[in-house]
This record gives sequence, C-alpha cells and structure tokens, in this order.
Amino acid sequence: MFNADSSLTAFLNTLTPKFYVALTGTSSLISGLILIFEWWYFRKYGTSFIEQVSVSHLRPLLGAVDNNTPSINFTASNGEAESNRQNVSECKVWRNPLNLFRGAEYSRYTWVTGREPLTYYDMNLSAQDHQTFFTCDTDHVRPADAVMQKAWRERNAQARMKAAYQALELNNECATAYVLLAEEETTTILEAEKLFKQALKAGEVCYRRSQQLQHHSPQQEAQHRRDTNVLVYIKRRLAMCARKLGRIREAVKLMRDLMKEFPLLSMLNIHENLLEALLELQAYADVQVVLAKYDDISLPKSATICYTAALLKARAVSDKFSPEAASRRGLSTAEMNAVEAIHRAVEFNPHVPKYLLEMKSLILPPEHILKRGDSEAVAYAFFHLQHWKRVEGALNLLHCTWEGTFHEVSVYPKKELPFFILFTAGLCSFTAMLALLTHQFPELMGVFAKAFFSTLFAPFNFVMEKIESVLPSSFWHLLTRI
Repeated sequence: MFNADSSLTAFLNTLTPKFYVALTGTSSLISGLILIFEWWYFRKYGTSFIEQVSVSHLRPLLGAVDNNTPSINFTASNGEAESNRQNVSECKVWRNPLNLFRGAEYSRYTWVTGREPLTYYDMNLSAQDHQTFFTCDTDHVRPADAVMQKAWRERNAQARMKAAYQALELNNECATAYVLLAEEETTTILEAEKLFKQALKAGEVCYRRSQQLQHHSPQQEAQHRRDTNVLVYIKRRLAMCARKLGRIREAVKLMRDLMKEFPLLSMLNIHENLLEALLELQAYADVQVVLAKYDDISLPKSATICYTAALLKARAVSDKFSPEAASRRGLSTAEMNAVEAIHRAVEFNPHVPKYLLEMKSLILPPEHILKRGDSEAVAYAFFHLQHWKRVEGALNLLHCTWEGTFHEVSVYPKKELPFFILFTAGLCSFTAMLALLTHQFPELMGVFAKAFFSTLFAPFNFVMEKIESVLPSSFWHLLTRI
C-alpha cells in the first residue's frame, strides 16, 4: 500500500501545468456544450432535457408512478368525476368552449385574406379531440363508423368531407358524418344548424340504442360513451347556433337543459357558453347564480369566470366612479369589492385588459386556449368586449385599476429556468475560470491541484494505514501473489 501511495504521489508530481489547462479546458467545453443544448431544448419544448429523461426513463425503473397525468373525457361515473376534475385542473391547454365554426366563420377569413385562420398545432389538437370523442374500439364492425374513423384522421378538409359523404351513403343515420359536414362544409350558421338538427335525430337514436345495451359488455359501454359524447356535442353546437342567430332565450334553455341532463360534464365548460348568453340578455341576476355555482375554489378557474365576476362587481359602482373623487375620500366598500375582483381577475390572466381596453388588436380566437395565457385573453375579449362596453364606466374602472396596479405586470405564466440549466451554467463558469487561472498561473495552480488531490485522498490513505497496522504484512504479500 505504501508503494501505491508513493506511486500516486509520483504520478501527481509528473503532471505538468499543460495537463491541468487541458483538463479544465475540456471540462469547460463539455459543460458549455451541455448548457447550450439544455438552453435550446428548454426554449423549444419548455422543459429540461435531463429532467425529461430522468422523469421518463429513470422514474419508471425506480418504481415511481406519475399520478398527475391529465385525462379528459366527456362522460364519467360519479366516482370518476371528482378525480377527473382534479386532473383536468392540471391541464393547461383547453378546448375553447366558444370556438367558431370552421366552414361558416373561420373560412370567411380565408376567403378575404387567403390565409389560414388556425395554426397546424391547433388543428392537430382538434383532430386528436375528434378521434377521442367521436370514435370507439367497435367502429370497425360498422362500415359507416369505420369510414368516419379514418375521416377524423385526415389532414385535408376536402378528404374529410368526401369521407363523410361516403359514410352517409353507407348509413344515412351516421351522426358524426353530419357533425363533420356541419362544422366544415356549411358556409352559414343557418346551414350548419340544419345539419346539426339532422345529426341530433340520428344521434338520439344511437344514444337510446346503446343506452339499453351499455351493461352487456365493455365494448357496448365504450360505444355508449362515444354516443353520449356525440349527443352532447351536437346539442351544445345547436345552442351556439341559436345564440349566433339571435335566438338567445332558446340558446339559454338548450344550455340549461344540457347541463341538467348531464350534470357531471363540468369539465366541458358549458357554463361559459351560458354566461355569455345571459350577459347578452343582461340577465345579471342569473349570471350571479351561475357564478355562485361555478366560481368555486375546487373547480378550475378561467378568464370568463374571473372577469365576469369582476364585471358584476364593477357594474354596481362604475357609472359613478371617479378616480379623483376616490383619491380624495377613499374607496367605498362596494368600490373596494370591485377593485379586489378586478385584481383577482388580472392576477389570473394579465393579458385580458389590453384587449378589453383595445390597446391590442383582436384576432380570431383559436380552437384551443392556454389557460392564463394570451390565447385565452383573445378568446375571452372576442366574445365579451361588447358586454364590458354595455356597462357604463366598467372599462374606465378596469383601466384605472389595471394601470395603477398591474401596468408593469410580467407575461404570465413565466417559465422558471430548470435546475440543470443553472447547474450546467455554474459548472461551465467554474471550469472556465479554472482553465483561465491555470493558463495564467501554471505553477501556482499546479501546487493547488496537488494540495487538492492530496487532501482528497488523505482519508483513503488514513484508512489504508490503519488496515496495514492491523493486518500482518504477509497478508498483503499473499494478495499480491494471487
């Protein structure tokens, strides 16, 4: 052991300063490359590559289970409803509950500008939703449903519509074929409503048939779940057609009946459609009743919930509100409640005020929104700006509150740098500093390096000396011979 110790000391003495420069320089280069890759991956995908690999591959090997995977389905049992509600709250990307019709509304933008109103990412998410909600495992045994299963996967709109017509030729009661044509082929809301009414007749027949057979097998249960999804979607879109055609009371009735018939579907946010229709009717008492039910701490929040609550509070004081008078006498209780409600709304989504105050131009809302993000602000302001304008002084109160408190608010949500980016940045900086110091002061850094390695190996040498003092010298001789 003494020979090993002396050989280690001799090896350290033979190392030249150039070796230390090369060692620290190489370490700095490698850590710098890791840092650049980590930063690029974070900017593109919003997460750390090392962390992603650890979660995806190492945690399963260690037996860890991820319980936070969000799962969204239209139908759920009583036992599943609460767990779905908690899981859904973790999901940041939601389907826009007020999304426009592709054929009757989005296509107008294409006709005028020649540009596509929806991004490929947004349409891809919609295609995934359609395959989840409108298909099931038993579609292959029904020719029309098998054709529609392929239609929902088609990227080309003309191919989808052609497949829908093929499905109707095979079965003129194929509800999903009517849904696809109503969404994408029709050029007016009236035409879309007509097709949705045909889809409703076919969908109700399928729903009643599968409802009777749902307990016979898991396949029948899956088919009933799909038929329920289709029926709920059709009724909701019919209510939206009535709202867009000015039959607002009819739309409100349809939405309330739908929520009463399927009370477990709170994750569909049908109440947001109802809130917008009630605001158009200026039925503020009914709006307050809906908010009292859904503005609950256990339910996922939205810009519609928060800003509608703020609008109702502002409505009580906005017509007589004056910033000068408020600064002289202070805020009254009602004014304080309104300001606090606006604070709460802006804290949830700080992007909305700029659209409501028309400081940023509105665009067509997407089919999917990022909760607390700019896309949710666009979707909310697109439909609710008129309701804020209708309440006298509401926008003025919003402007005063937002400008005085949140004008410098940062973009939310702000991504925090992952730990491994900070770690690799620190490692790269430390090794680069060592390389520079070694290059500038080779003799001094060589002394420091030898002292560091000597200190590092000191406990090991101490233990080996104790072992040598206990074991006979012949024992080491026998080990070396072996």
